[in-house]
Amino acid sequence: MLDLSIVIVNYNGRGLLRQCLKSIFSNLQGSSLLYKIIAVDNSSSDGSVDMVREQFPAVRLIPLEHNGGYARAVNIGLKSLEARYYLVLNMDTTVVQPHAFENMVKFMDEHGDVGLAGPKLINPDGSTQVSCCHFPKFLYPIYRRTFLRNTVIAKKSIRYYLMLDWDHNETKPVDWVIGTGMIVRHEALQQVGLMDERYFMYFEDVDWCRRFWQYDWKVYYLSYVKIVHYYSRDSAKSMGFFSIFNKLTRIHINSWLKYFFKYFGKEKPHAK
Repeated sequence: MLDLSIVIVNYNGRGLLRQCLKSIFSNLQGSSLLYKIIAVDNSSSDGSVDMVREQFPAVRLIPLEHNGGYARAVNIGLKSLEARYYLVLNMDTTVVQPHAFENMVKFMDEHGDVGLAGPKLINPDGSTQVSCCHFPKFLYPIYRRTFLRNTVIAKKSIRYYLMLDWDHNETKPVDWVIGTGMIVRHEALQQVGLMDERYFMYFEDVDWCRRFWQYDWKVYYLSYVKIVHYYSRDSAKSMGFFSIFNKLTRIHINSWLKYFFKYFGKEKPHAK
C-alpha cells in the first residue's frame, strides 16, 4: 500500500497547478515515502489537462467532463487509489519546506488517535495565514459581510472564530483546519466517510472536520509544517447587498445555509 496519496483539484489554474506539482516533486525527491499524485481536473478550459499530460506524465490525471464542485472532485481523487494517508492539497499552494510531507506522515504515525491534520499556511511574504478555526456560529457570515462587522459583538465573534487571540505557533488539536491542506488517515476515512458533495464549494472542510470529531478522531493543526498558499478570498470581495452579484459569494452563502440546516439543533463537538 502507498504511504501517501496526494489529491489536487484543479479548475482553470494551469500556472498555479504547474508550480504546485513542481514543488511537490522537488520536495519528495529522494524521499523514502511511497506516494502517488492524483490531479482531478474540474473541466478546465485553459489547457491544464494537456499541460499535466505533457509535463508531468507521472501524475495520475483524472479529467472530468463537467465541474460538479470541489467536494465531488476530492472524493473522486480519494477513491482512485488506496494509501495509508491521503493529502488533499489545493492547486494554489507550493511546498517549500524540506521534508514537509515526511513530517506530516511521521506525526500521523506517532499519533494514532488523530484522524485529520493540517499544516500552517503562510503567505508568499512569509506571514501566517489563519488556517484553523473554531466551529462557526450561525451569525458569523452576517457579521463578516455586513455593516455589523464593525460592532463590538461582531469583532469579538470574529476574533473567536479565527482564533486571533492565539499566535498559531503551537501544534494542538483544533475544531477544524482549512481544506487547502489536509492529511487524512485511511482508517479514519473508512469510518467517517468522504466529503459531503452537497457543498459545491466552501464549508465542506468545516463539515468534514466536524464529522471526524463526532467519530472521536482528533483534528490537529501542525504549526511546524509550513506550506505557501496564494490565498485570495474572492467570495468576500463584495460586501452587503452588492455581494449577491458575486457568484462565489452566492455559492458561499448557499453552503453556509446547507451547513447550518444540516446541524441545526445539534451540539457542536470541540477540540479536546
